[in-house]
Amino acid sequence: MLRKAFVARDPGRMRLRFACRAVLGIGLAVVVCGLVGHSLVAAITGGLAALLALFTVSDPTVRGQAVTTALLPAAGFPVLALAAVLHDHPLARDTAFLAVMGAGVYARRWGPRGHSLGVFAFMAFFTTQFLHTLPGQLPELYSAVALSLLSASAVRFGLWCYERRLPAPAAPAPPAGTGLARVTTRQAVQAVTGGAVALMAGQLMSDQRWYWAVGATWWVFVNTASRGETLVRGFRRVLGTLIGIPVGLAVVVPLHGAPVPTALVVAAGVFGIFYTAAVSYTWMMLSVTVMAGALYGSLGVLDPGLLALRLGETAVGALGAMLAVLCVLPVTTHATTDAWIQRALRCVHACTEEAAARLSGSATADPAPRIAELEVLLGRVRLSLAPLVHPLSPLRARRARAGHVLALLDACAREVRGLASVAADPEASHDARLAAACWRVENAVEALTGRTAVPSAVPPHPAATEPALAHLHSLERALAELAAPLHSPPSAPLVTA
Repeated sequence: MLRKAFVARDPGRMRLRFACRAVLGIGLAVVVCGLVGHSLVAAITGGLAALLALFTVSDPTVRGQAVTTALLPAAGFPVLALAAVLHDHPLARDTAFLAVMGAGVYARRWGPRGHSLGVFAFMAFFTTQFLHTLPGQLPELYSAVALSLLSASAVRFGLWCYERRLPAPAAPAPPAGTGLARVTTRQAVQAVTGGAVALMAGQLMSDQRWYWAVGATWWVFVNTASRGETLVRGFRRVLGTLIGIPVGLAVVVPLHGAPVPTALVVAAGVFGIFYTAAVSYTWMMLSVTVMAGALYGSLGVLDPGLLALRLGETAVGALGAMLAVLCVLPVTTHATTDAWIQRALRCVHACTEEAAARLSGSATADPAPRIAELEVLLGRVRLSLAPLVHPLSPLRARRARAGHVLALLDACAREVRGLASVAADPEASHDARLAAACWRVENAVEALTGRTAVPSAVPPHPAATEPALAHLHSLERALAELAAPLHSPPSAPLVTA
Protein backbone atom coordinates (compact mmCIF):
# COMPACT_ATOMS: atom_id res chain seq x y z
CA MET A 1 0.00 0.00 0.00
CA LEU A 2 2.90 2.35 0.72
CA ARG A 3 4.29 1.82 -2.77
CA LYS A 4 0.88 2.32 -4.35
CA ALA A 5 0.25 5.59 -2.51
CA PHE A 6 3.65 7.25 -2.57
CA VAL A 7 5.56 5.69 -5.49
CA ALA A 8 2.68 5.60 -7.96
CA ARG A 9 3.23 7.34 -11.27
CA ASP A 10 2.31 11.02 -11.25
CA PRO A 11 2.43 12.21 -14.89
CA GLY A 12 3.12 15.93 -15.03
CA ARG A 13 3.20 15.93 -11.21
CA MET A 14 -0.54 16.56 -11.31
CA ARG A 15 -1.28 14.94 -7.93
CA LEU A 16 1.57 16.90 -6.34
CA ARG A 17 0.22 20.18 -7.76
CA PHE A 18 -3.30 19.25 -6.69
CA ALA A 19 -2.19 18.58 -3.11
CA CYS A 20 0.09 21.62 -2.77
CA ARG A 21 -2.56 23.95 -4.13
CA ALA A 22 -5.08 22.52 -1.67
CA VAL A 23 -2.80 23.21 1.29
CA LEU A 24 -2.22 26.75 0.04
CA GLY A 25 -5.92 27.46 -0.67
CA ILE A 26 -7.25 26.02 2.58
CA GLY A 27 -4.47 27.63 4.59
CA LEU A 28 -5.28 31.02 3.06
CA ALA A 29 -8.98 30.52 3.83
CA VAL A 30 -8.32 29.79 7.50
CA VAL A 31 -5.88 32.71 7.81
CA VAL A 32 -8.41 35.13 6.28
CA CYS A 33 -11.09 33.91 8.70
CA GLY A 34 -8.69 34.50 11.57
CA LEU A 35 -7.73 37.96 10.39
CA VAL A 36 -11.35 39.15 10.27
CA GLY A 37 -11.89 37.93 13.83
CA HIS A 38 -13.94 34.77 13.30
CA SER A 39 -14.04 32.16 16.04
CA LEU A 40 -12.21 28.84 15.82
CA VAL A 41 -15.48 27.05 15.02
CA ALA A 42 -16.16 29.43 12.13
CA ALA A 43 -12.58 29.08 10.86
CA ILE A 44 -12.91 25.29 10.86
CA THR A 45 -16.22 25.56 9.00
CA GLY A 46 -14.61 27.83 6.42
CA GLY A 47 -11.60 25.54 6.05
CA LEU A 48 -13.86 22.54 5.43
CA ALA A 49 -15.81 24.55 2.83
CA ALA A 50 -12.56 25.43 1.05
CA LEU A 51 -11.47 21.78 1.17
CA LEU A 52 -14.73 20.65 -0.42
CA ALA A 53 -14.54 23.33 -3.11
CA LEU A 54 -11.00 22.32 -4.06
CA PHE A 55 -11.62 18.57 -3.79
CA THR A 56 -15.06 17.94 -5.28
CA VAL A 57 -15.46 20.57 -8.01
CA SER A 58 -14.33 18.71 -11.13
CA ASP A 59 -16.05 20.23 -14.15
CA PRO A 60 -14.17 19.61 -17.43
CA THR A 61 -13.43 23.31 -18.01
CA VAL A 62 -12.01 26.05 -15.78
CA ARG A 63 -15.06 28.21 -16.54
CA GLY A 64 -17.36 25.38 -15.46
CA GLN A 65 -15.36 24.91 -12.25
CA ALA A 66 -15.70 28.61 -11.44
CA VAL A 67 -19.47 28.52 -12.02
CA THR A 68 -19.89 25.44 -9.81
CA THR A 69 -17.79 27.00 -7.04
CA ALA A 70 -19.96 30.13 -7.19
CA LEU A 71 -23.09 27.95 -6.83
CA LEU A 72 -21.86 26.11 -3.72
CA PRO A 73 -23.34 28.65 -1.24
CA ALA A 74 -26.73 28.26 -2.92
CA ALA A 75 -26.62 24.56 -2.05
CA GLY A 76 -24.93 24.90 1.33
CA PHE A 77 -26.43 27.94 3.05
CA PRO A 78 -30.06 26.74 3.16
CA VAL A 79 -28.92 23.35 4.46
CA LEU A 80 -26.78 25.00 7.14
CA ALA A 81 -29.83 26.97 8.29
CA LEU A 82 -32.10 23.92 8.19
CA ALA A 83 -29.69 21.81 10.23
CA ALA A 84 -29.12 24.56 12.80
CA VAL A 85 -32.85 25.21 13.25
CA LEU A 86 -33.59 21.48 13.66
CA HIS A 87 -30.69 20.87 16.04
CA ASP A 88 -32.95 20.40 19.08
CA HIS A 89 -35.64 18.41 17.21
CA PRO A 90 -34.10 14.96 16.71
CA LEU A 91 -36.84 13.31 14.63
CA ALA A 92 -37.16 16.23 12.20
CA ARG A 93 -33.37 16.63 12.10
CA ASP A 94 -32.80 12.96 11.26
CA THR A 95 -35.49 12.96 8.57
CA ALA A 96 -34.04 16.09 6.99
CA PHE A 97 -30.52 14.61 7.09
CA LEU A 98 -31.64 11.51 5.20
CA ALA A 99 -33.56 13.63 2.68
CA VAL A 100 -30.47 15.76 2.01
CA MET A 101 -28.45 12.56 1.66
CA GLY A 102 -30.82 11.10 -0.93
CA ALA A 103 -31.02 14.34 -2.87
CA GLY A 104 -27.24 14.65 -2.88
CA VAL A 105 -26.80 11.21 -4.43
CA TYR A 106 -29.65 11.74 -6.91
CA ALA A 107 -28.02 14.99 -8.06
CA ARG A 108 -25.24 12.97 -9.71
CA ARG A 109 -27.54 12.49 -12.68
CA TRP A 110 -26.57 16.05 -13.69
CA GLY A 111 -22.89 15.22 -13.96
CA PRO A 112 -19.91 16.72 -12.12
CA ARG A 113 -21.78 19.89 -11.11
CA GLY A 114 -24.66 17.97 -9.58
CA HIS A 115 -22.19 15.75 -7.76
CA SER A 116 -20.28 18.72 -6.30
CA LEU A 117 -23.41 20.54 -5.16
CA GLY A 118 -24.80 17.34 -3.63
CA VAL A 119 -21.61 16.70 -1.67
CA PHE A 120 -21.47 20.30 -0.45
CA ALA A 121 -25.09 20.21 0.71
CA PHE A 122 -24.61 16.95 2.59
CA MET A 123 -21.39 18.15 4.23
CA ALA A 124 -23.09 21.41 5.27
CA PHE A 125 -25.56 19.35 7.30
CA PHE A 126 -22.78 17.09 8.59
CA THR A 127 -20.65 20.08 9.67
CA THR A 128 -23.45 21.50 11.81
CA GLN A 129 -23.56 18.19 13.70
CA PHE A 130 -19.76 18.06 13.97
CA LEU A 131 -19.61 21.56 15.46
CA HIS A 132 -23.05 21.60 17.20
CA THR A 133 -24.08 24.72 15.31
CA LEU A 134 -26.95 26.82 16.67
CA PRO A 135 -29.07 29.37 14.74
CA GLY A 136 -27.30 32.31 16.40
CA GLN A 137 -23.99 31.23 14.85
CA LEU A 138 -25.29 31.23 11.27
CA PRO A 139 -24.27 34.80 10.27
CA GLU A 140 -20.67 34.16 11.32
CA LEU A 141 -20.62 30.77 9.57
CA TYR A 142 -22.06 32.24 6.37
CA SER A 143 -19.37 34.90 6.41
CA ALA A 144 -16.63 32.32 7.05
CA VAL A 145 -17.82 30.04 4.24
CA ALA A 146 -18.09 32.94 1.77
CA LEU A 147 -14.62 34.27 2.64
CA SER A 148 -13.13 30.78 2.45
CA LEU A 149 -14.64 30.05 -0.95
CA LEU A 150 -13.34 33.39 -2.24
CA SER A 151 -9.88 32.63 -0.84
CA ALA A 152 -9.81 29.12 -2.32
CA SER A 153 -11.03 30.50 -5.65
CA ALA A 154 -8.30 33.15 -5.65
CA VAL A 155 -5.72 30.38 -5.40
CA ARG A 156 -7.42 27.95 -7.78
CA PHE A 157 -8.46 30.35 -10.54
CA GLY A 158 -5.91 33.11 -10.06
CA LEU A 159 -2.65 32.32 -8.35
CA TRP A 160 -2.24 28.70 -9.47
CA CYS A 161 -4.64 27.73 -12.25
CA TYR A 162 -2.45 25.09 -13.92
CA GLU A 163 -5.51 23.64 -15.72
CA ARG A 164 -5.51 26.59 -18.14
CA ARG A 165 -2.39 25.14 -19.78
CA LEU A 166 -3.87 21.65 -20.09
CA PRO A 167 -6.41 20.23 -22.55
CA ALA A 168 -9.88 19.92 -21.06
CA PRO A 169 -10.28 16.40 -19.64
CA ALA A 170 -12.96 14.21 -21.11
CA ALA A 171 -16.08 13.69 -19.02
CA PRO A 172 -18.16 10.86 -20.48
CA ALA A 173 -21.80 10.97 -19.50
CA PRO A 174 -22.99 8.36 -17.00
CA PRO A 175 -24.98 5.41 -18.35
CA ALA A 176 -28.45 6.47 -19.40
CA GLY A 177 -31.77 5.21 -18.08
CA THR A 178 -35.09 6.34 -16.68
CA GLY A 179 -36.79 5.80 -13.35
CA LEU A 180 -35.30 2.96 -11.34
CA ALA A 181 -33.28 1.90 -14.38
CA ARG A 182 -31.11 4.97 -13.81
CA VAL A 183 -28.13 4.12 -11.59
CA THR A 184 -28.24 7.43 -9.71
CA THR A 185 -31.89 6.87 -8.78
CA ARG A 186 -31.20 3.39 -7.45
CA GLN A 187 -28.19 4.64 -5.53
CA ALA A 188 -30.22 7.47 -3.99
CA VAL A 189 -32.68 4.91 -2.61
CA GLN A 190 -29.77 2.75 -1.41
CA ALA A 191 -28.06 5.72 0.26
CA VAL A 192 -31.18 6.71 2.18
CA THR A 193 -31.73 3.10 3.28
CA GLY A 194 -28.11 2.63 4.32
CA GLY A 195 -28.09 6.04 5.98
CA ALA A 196 -31.17 5.17 8.02
CA VAL A 197 -29.55 1.94 9.24
CA ALA A 198 -26.33 3.81 10.07
CA LEU A 199 -28.21 6.60 11.83
CA MET A 200 -30.11 4.26 14.13
CA ALA A 201 -27.08 2.10 14.91
CA GLY A 202 -24.88 5.17 15.34
CA GLN A 203 -27.26 6.70 17.85
CA LEU A 204 -27.23 3.48 19.85
CA MET A 205 -23.45 3.80 20.06
CA SER A 206 -23.39 7.53 20.84
CA ASP A 207 -26.05 10.21 21.05
CA GLN A 208 -23.35 12.84 20.45
CA ARG A 209 -21.23 11.43 17.57
CA TRP A 210 -23.86 9.39 15.67
CA TYR A 211 -23.37 11.52 12.54
CA TRP A 212 -20.01 9.82 11.92
CA ALA A 213 -21.89 6.65 10.94
CA VAL A 214 -24.09 8.54 8.46
CA GLY A 215 -21.05 10.31 7.06
CA ALA A 216 -19.28 6.97 6.56
CA THR A 217 -22.28 5.63 4.64
CA TRP A 218 -22.33 8.74 2.47
CA TRP A 219 -18.66 8.65 1.52
CA VAL A 220 -18.79 4.92 0.78
CA PHE A 221 -21.35 5.73 -1.93
CA VAL A 222 -19.35 8.59 -3.46
CA ASN A 223 -17.74 7.71 -6.83
CA THR A 224 -19.12 4.17 -6.86
CA ALA A 225 -21.52 2.71 -9.40
CA SER A 226 -22.08 -0.93 -8.36
CA ARG A 227 -22.35 -3.05 -5.26
CA GLY A 228 -18.89 -4.53 -5.81
CA GLU A 229 -17.29 -1.08 -5.85
CA THR A 230 -19.26 -0.09 -2.75
CA LEU A 231 -18.19 -3.19 -0.82
CA VAL A 232 -14.51 -2.62 -1.61
CA ARG A 233 -14.77 1.07 -0.76
CA GLY A 234 -16.42 0.27 2.57
CA PHE A 235 -13.64 -2.16 3.47
CA ARG A 236 -10.97 0.37 2.56
CA ARG A 237 -12.67 3.10 4.57
CA VAL A 238 -12.68 0.98 7.73
CA LEU A 239 -9.08 -0.13 7.11
CA GLY A 240 -7.87 3.45 6.61
CA THR A 241 -9.62 4.56 9.79
CA LEU A 242 -8.20 1.61 11.72
CA ILE A 243 -4.64 2.48 10.66
CA GLY A 244 -5.21 6.21 11.16
CA ILE A 245 -6.29 5.97 14.82
CA PRO A 246 -2.93 4.90 16.30
CA VAL A 247 -1.13 7.29 13.95
CA GLY A 248 -3.41 10.12 15.08
CA LEU A 249 -2.91 9.30 18.74
CA ALA A 250 0.86 9.15 18.34
CA VAL A 251 1.02 12.46 16.47
CA VAL A 252 -1.78 14.60 17.91
CA VAL A 253 -1.99 13.75 21.63
CA PRO A 254 1.55 14.98 22.48
CA LEU A 255 0.72 18.38 20.94
CA HIS A 256 -1.91 19.17 23.64
CA GLY A 257 -3.74 21.43 21.18
CA ALA A 258 -0.77 23.77 20.55
CA PRO A 259 -1.88 25.98 17.63
CA VAL A 260 1.18 25.95 15.35
CA PRO A 261 2.04 22.22 15.54
CA THR A 262 -1.64 21.34 15.22
CA ALA A 263 -1.94 23.53 12.13
CA LEU A 264 1.06 21.73 10.61
CA VAL A 265 -0.55 18.33 11.27
CA VAL A 266 -3.80 19.51 9.68
CA ALA A 267 -1.83 20.76 6.66
CA ALA A 268 -0.09 17.38 6.39
CA GLY A 269 -3.48 15.66 6.58
CA VAL A 270 -4.87 17.89 3.83
CA PHE A 271 -1.85 17.16 1.65
CA GLY A 272 -2.28 13.41 2.23
CA ILE A 273 -5.99 13.54 1.34
CA PHE A 274 -5.42 15.28 -1.97
CA TYR A 275 -2.19 13.46 -2.90
CA THR A 276 -3.40 9.90 -2.25
CA ALA A 277 -7.09 10.20 -3.24
CA ALA A 278 -6.51 9.13 -6.84
CA VAL A 279 -4.42 6.06 -6.00
CA SER A 280 -5.39 4.74 -2.55
CA TYR A 281 -8.68 5.28 -0.73
CA THR A 282 -7.19 3.54 2.31
CA TRP A 283 -4.40 6.11 2.64
CA MET A 284 -6.79 8.94 1.97
CA MET A 285 -8.91 7.75 4.90
CA LEU A 286 -5.81 7.52 7.09
CA SER A 287 -5.12 11.17 6.27
CA VAL A 288 -8.74 12.12 7.00
CA THR A 289 -8.57 10.37 10.39
CA VAL A 290 -5.34 12.12 11.37
CA MET A 291 -6.74 15.49 10.27
CA ALA A 292 -9.98 14.91 12.21
CA GLY A 293 -7.96 14.00 15.29
CA ALA A 294 -5.97 17.23 14.97
CA LEU A 295 -9.19 19.25 14.67
CA TYR A 296 -10.65 17.63 17.75
CA GLY A 297 -7.36 18.29 19.53
CA SER A 298 -7.64 21.99 18.67
CA LEU A 299 -11.18 21.98 20.09
CA GLY A 300 -9.89 20.33 23.28
CA VAL A 301 -12.04 17.20 23.13
CA LEU A 302 -9.62 14.58 21.79
CA ASP A 303 -9.02 11.36 23.70
CA PRO A 304 -8.36 7.71 22.73
CA GLY A 305 -11.96 6.77 23.48
CA LEU A 306 -13.19 9.35 20.95
CA LEU A 307 -11.04 7.90 18.16
CA ALA A 308 -12.13 4.38 19.09
CA LEU A 309 -15.74 5.58 18.82
CA ARG A 310 -14.95 7.01 15.40
CA LEU A 311 -13.75 3.57 14.29
CA GLY A 312 -16.92 1.94 15.56
CA GLU A 313 -19.17 4.53 13.91
CA THR A 314 -17.21 4.19 10.65
CA ALA A 315 -17.65 0.41 10.70
CA VAL A 316 -21.39 0.80 11.37
CA GLY A 317 -21.72 3.28 8.50
CA ALA A 318 -19.82 1.05 6.09
CA LEU A 319 -21.98 -1.91 7.14
CA GLY A 320 -25.13 0.12 6.50
CA ALA A 321 -23.92 0.94 2.98
CA MET A 322 -23.03 -2.69 2.31
CA LEU A 323 -26.42 -3.96 3.47
CA ALA A 324 -28.18 -1.37 1.31
CA VAL A 325 -26.31 -2.22 -1.91
CA LEU A 326 -26.76 -5.96 -1.36
CA CYS A 327 -30.46 -5.90 -0.48
CA VAL A 328 -32.02 -2.78 -2.04
CA LEU A 329 -32.21 -2.38 -5.84
CA PRO A 330 -28.73 -3.85 -6.37
CA VAL A 331 -26.62 -2.59 -9.29
CA THR A 332 -24.49 -5.57 -10.31
CA THR A 333 -20.80 -5.21 -10.97
CA HIS A 334 -21.16 -7.40 -14.07
CA ALA A 335 -23.65 -5.05 -15.72
CA THR A 336 -21.70 -1.93 -14.77
CA THR A 337 -18.37 -3.33 -15.94
CA ASP A 338 -19.82 -4.58 -19.21
CA ALA A 339 -21.27 -1.14 -19.96
CA TRP A 340 -17.96 0.66 -19.32
CA ILE A 341 -15.95 -1.90 -21.33
CA GLN A 342 -18.28 -1.55 -24.30
CA ARG A 343 -17.98 2.24 -24.16
CA ALA A 344 -14.20 1.94 -23.99
CA LEU A 345 -14.13 -0.37 -27.01
CA ARG A 346 -16.32 1.95 -29.05
CA CYS A 347 -13.99 4.78 -28.09
CA VAL A 348 -11.03 2.68 -29.33
CA HIS A 349 -12.75 2.46 -32.69
CA ALA A 350 -13.48 6.19 -32.74
CA CYS A 351 -9.82 6.95 -31.95
CA THR A 352 -8.70 4.66 -34.75
CA GLU A 353 -11.14 6.24 -37.18
CA GLU A 354 -9.96 9.78 -36.36
CA ALA A 355 -6.28 8.81 -36.66
CA ALA A 356 -6.84 7.07 -39.97
CA ALA A 357 -8.72 10.08 -41.31
CA ARG A 358 -5.84 12.31 -40.23
CA LEU A 359 -3.37 10.07 -42.05
CA SER A 360 -5.61 10.21 -45.12
CA GLY A 361 -5.16 13.97 -45.24
CA SER A 362 -8.20 15.26 -43.35
CA ALA A 363 -7.41 18.63 -41.77
CA THR A 364 -10.31 18.43 -39.30
CA ALA A 365 -9.72 14.94 -37.92
CA ASP A 366 -8.16 14.99 -34.45
CA PRO A 367 -7.80 11.82 -32.33
CA ALA A 368 -6.53 13.70 -29.23
CA PRO A 369 -9.96 14.34 -27.62
CA ARG A 370 -10.89 10.70 -28.14
CA ILE A 371 -7.61 9.57 -26.58
CA ALA A 372 -8.41 11.67 -23.49
CA GLU A 373 -11.92 10.19 -23.34
CA LEU A 374 -10.47 6.68 -23.62
CA GLU A 375 -8.19 7.28 -20.64
CA VAL A 376 -11.19 8.34 -18.53
CA LEU A 377 -13.22 5.32 -19.64
CA LEU A 378 -10.37 2.94 -18.85
CA GLY A 379 -10.18 4.51 -15.40
CA ARG A 380 -13.86 3.68 -14.92
CA VAL A 381 -13.25 0.10 -16.09
CA ARG A 382 -10.44 -0.28 -13.54
CA LEU A 383 -12.65 1.10 -10.78
CA SER A 384 -15.48 -1.22 -11.73
CA LEU A 385 -13.20 -4.28 -11.80
CA ALA A 386 -11.52 -3.34 -8.51
CA PRO A 387 -13.64 -5.81 -6.46
CA LEU A 388 -12.50 -8.72 -8.60
CA VAL A 389 -8.81 -7.84 -8.84
CA HIS A 390 -8.60 -7.02 -5.13
CA PRO A 391 -5.82 -9.12 -3.48
CA LEU A 392 -8.34 -10.56 -1.00
CA SER A 393 -10.71 -11.80 -3.71
CA PRO A 394 -11.14 -15.60 -3.34
CA LEU A 395 -12.14 -15.98 -7.02
CA ARG A 396 -8.64 -16.54 -8.34
CA ALA A 397 -9.59 -17.70 -11.84
CA ARG A 398 -11.89 -14.75 -12.40
CA ARG A 399 -9.33 -12.41 -10.87
CA ALA A 400 -6.84 -13.65 -13.46
CA ARG A 401 -9.37 -13.16 -16.26
CA ALA A 402 -10.16 -9.63 -15.09
CA GLY A 403 -6.44 -8.84 -14.96
CA HIS A 404 -6.10 -10.21 -18.49
CA VAL A 405 -8.93 -7.98 -19.71
CA LEU A 406 -7.32 -4.91 -18.12
CA ALA A 407 -3.95 -5.77 -19.66
CA LEU A 408 -5.47 -6.15 -23.13
CA LEU A 409 -7.44 -2.91 -22.82
CA ASP A 410 -4.24 -1.14 -21.76
CA ALA A 411 -2.56 -2.65 -24.82
CA CYS A 412 -5.36 -1.28 -27.02
CA ALA A 413 -4.92 2.16 -25.48
CA ARG A 414 -1.15 1.99 -25.98
CA GLU A 415 -1.49 1.11 -29.67
CA VAL A 416 -4.13 3.79 -30.21
CA ARG A 417 -1.86 6.39 -28.58
CA GLY A 418 0.98 5.26 -30.84
CA LEU A 419 -1.27 5.50 -33.89
CA ALA A 420 -2.36 9.01 -32.90
CA SER A 421 1.28 10.01 -32.43
CA VAL A 422 2.11 8.82 -35.93
CA ALA A 423 -0.93 10.62 -37.33
CA ALA A 424 0.20 13.87 -35.68
CA ASP A 425 3.45 13.77 -37.70
CA PRO A 426 2.98 15.99 -40.77
CA GLU A 427 5.52 13.86 -42.65
CA ALA A 428 3.55 10.64 -42.15
CA SER A 429 2.42 9.16 -45.45
CA HIS A 430 -0.82 7.33 -46.18
CA ASP A 431 -0.57 3.61 -46.83
CA ALA A 432 -3.39 2.13 -48.89
CA ARG A 433 -3.58 -0.80 -46.48
CA LEU A 434 -4.69 1.50 -43.63
CA ALA A 435 -8.30 1.52 -44.79
CA ALA A 436 -8.51 -2.27 -44.75
CA ALA A 437 -6.86 -2.46 -41.32
CA CYS A 438 -9.24 0.15 -39.89
CA TRP A 439 -12.17 -1.76 -41.35
CA ARG A 440 -10.99 -4.92 -39.56
CA VAL A 441 -10.65 -2.96 -36.29
CA GLU A 442 -14.21 -1.70 -36.72
CA ASN A 443 -15.49 -5.25 -37.26
CA ALA A 444 -13.58 -6.48 -34.21
CA VAL A 445 -15.12 -3.78 -31.99
CA GLU A 446 -18.61 -4.52 -33.31
CA ALA A 447 -18.10 -8.20 -32.55
CA LEU A 448 -16.93 -7.48 -29.01
CA THR A 449 -19.86 -5.15 -28.34
CA GLY A 450 -22.35 -7.76 -29.56
CA ARG A 451 -23.29 -6.22 -32.89
CA THR A 452 -21.86 -9.00 -35.08
CA ALA A 453 -20.62 -12.55 -34.66
CA VAL A 454 -17.24 -13.01 -33.05
CA PRO A 455 -14.61 -13.95 -35.67
CA SER A 456 -13.00 -17.31 -35.09
CA ALA A 457 -9.48 -15.99 -35.67
CA VAL A 458 -7.56 -13.00 -36.95
CA PRO A 459 -5.81 -13.63 -40.25
CA PRO A 460 -2.01 -13.43 -39.98
CA HIS A 461 -0.35 -10.29 -41.25
CA PRO A 462 3.18 -9.89 -42.54
CA ALA A 463 5.41 -7.76 -40.36
CA ALA A 464 4.55 -4.13 -41.06
CA THR A 465 7.35 -1.63 -41.39
CA GLU A 466 5.00 1.36 -41.72
CA PRO A 467 4.41 2.60 -38.09
CA ALA A 468 0.70 3.31 -38.41
CA LEU A 469 0.04 -0.10 -39.93
CA ALA A 470 2.10 -1.81 -37.21
CA HIS A 471 -0.01 -0.15 -34.50
CA LEU A 472 -3.23 -1.20 -36.27
CA HIS A 473 -2.09 -4.82 -36.55
CA SER A 474 -1.17 -4.89 -32.84
CA LEU A 475 -4.54 -3.34 -32.02
CA GLU A 476 -6.28 -6.04 -34.04
CA ARG A 477 -4.48 -8.78 -32.14
CA ALA A 478 -5.36 -7.27 -28.75
CA LEU A 479 -9.04 -6.96 -29.74
CA ALA A 480 -9.06 -10.56 -30.95
CA GLU A 481 -7.63 -11.78 -27.66
CA LEU A 482 -10.33 -9.89 -25.75
CA ALA A 483 -13.04 -12.08 -27.29
CA ALA A 484 -12.22 -15.08 -25.08
CA PRO A 485 -12.52 -13.44 -21.62
CA LEU A 486 -15.37 -11.12 -22.58
CA HIS A 487 -17.55 -13.69 -24.33
CA SER A 488 -17.46 -16.37 -21.66
CA PRO A 489 -20.59 -18.53 -21.11
CA PRO A 490 -23.33 -16.90 -19.01
CA SER A 491 -22.68 -19.48 -16.29
CA ALA A 492 -19.16 -18.07 -15.83
CA PRO A 493 -19.45 -14.27 -16.07
CA LEU A 494 -16.39 -12.09 -15.73
CA VAL A 495 -17.71 -10.81 -12.41
CA THR A 496 -20.29 -12.09 -9.98
CA ALA A 497 -20.95 -9.20 -7.58
